[in-house]
Amino acid sequence: MVVQYKCPSCGADMAFDSTTGKLHCDSCGTNMNIEEMSGSKNTKDYKHTHQESASNKEAFDHGAEVHEYHCNNCGAVLITDQDTTATTCSFCGAGVVLSDRLSGSFAPSLVIPFTINKEEAQAAFKKWCKKGLLTPNGFMTADRIKSITGIYVPFWLYDLNGVGTADATCTKVRTYTRGDYIYTETDYYHVYRKVNLNYLKVPTDASEKMNDKMMDKLEPYHYKDLKTFNMPYLAGYLAEKYNYDAGEMFPRVESRVQDYVDSYLRQTISGYSSTTYNNKDIRVHTQNAEYALFPVWMVCYDYKKSEHTFAMNGQTGKIVGKPPLSAAKIAGWFAGISAASFAIIKIIALLSGGPLL
Repeated sequence: MVVQYKCPSCGADMAFDSTTGKLHCDSCGTNMNIEEMSGSKNTKDYKHTHQESASNKEAFDHGAEVHEYHCNNCGAVLITDQDTTATTCSFCGAGVVLSDRLSGSFAPSLVIPFTINKEEAQAAFKKWCKKGLLTPNGFMTADRIKSITGIYVPFWLYDLNGVGTADATCTKVRTYTRGDYIYTETDYYHVYRKVNLNYLKVPTDASEKMNDKMMDKLEPYHYKDLKTFNMPYLAGYLAEKYNYDAGEMFPRVESRVQDYVDSYLRQTISGYSSTTYNNKDIRVHTQNAEYALFPVWMVCYDYKKSEHTFAMNGQTGKIVGKPPLSAAKIAGWFAGISAASFAIIKIIALLSGGPLL
């Protein structure tokens, strides 16, 4: 089912405006508050146009399914892969939401809407590029942006309980002098710790297309902006459904929380000269998992006939990615460090009366 949101004033297409947080009509300027729209979280009672999906075709190269829909405005064919839940018409630019892919187990519970629009994202990326002290000058101009795409990435948010126990042998060492002798005194302690910790809404992305390390580095997201999911938030953006369910993603988030619990355990054992762990056990259990969509701007940058991909947190503006490095600048940087080190050595030699190197 294709859903397109029409302006009640002029009938033009509406899209989510990250600046106001409302559905906006570029044609007449009408704004609509999404949270006050009638109906359920899928806004079924709101006046929108829809059309049942037409057909499914097999992809001719990889054997994966592609799905064919039709734009309600111009009738153009919209062909998407099986993971897409929101897109735009390539012919008329209308934002469309594929509601049949947002139902049942694929219905998100929560969403963090975009707060940074495309123009702001592009400006922030250009500013970020100019801060690269070791990037090539041509890259720093940021005039080779090939594409910038706003996409809602699927995440699982876990409420987890972590229980950790540690059995350790610790020492306190004291050294003192008595007469002509130096004594070292070592006291041994048997230390036991048990912690019971709860972690709320620990995120992990559930899309096979997204680089996990890149998505992790986009954190943190501020949960004050978490909202109950409504389809109009997706209008005008791309969105995908998850490829891995909460059970499949649990080992990844379990490893992450185990590190949190381990770090907390270590912090509880302090004031000793040494600590040797005899036994340590950490167990993590899922209490709840919610399906959410987080906003990400994906930037494709063309530099010297190669593409570099960067990601921007669509809520906070944080940018991650690896820009190219300039060999000349790196060599200059090392030369500067070497020159500074040599100057310091000369000063020390002069002050100490030693020979100059």
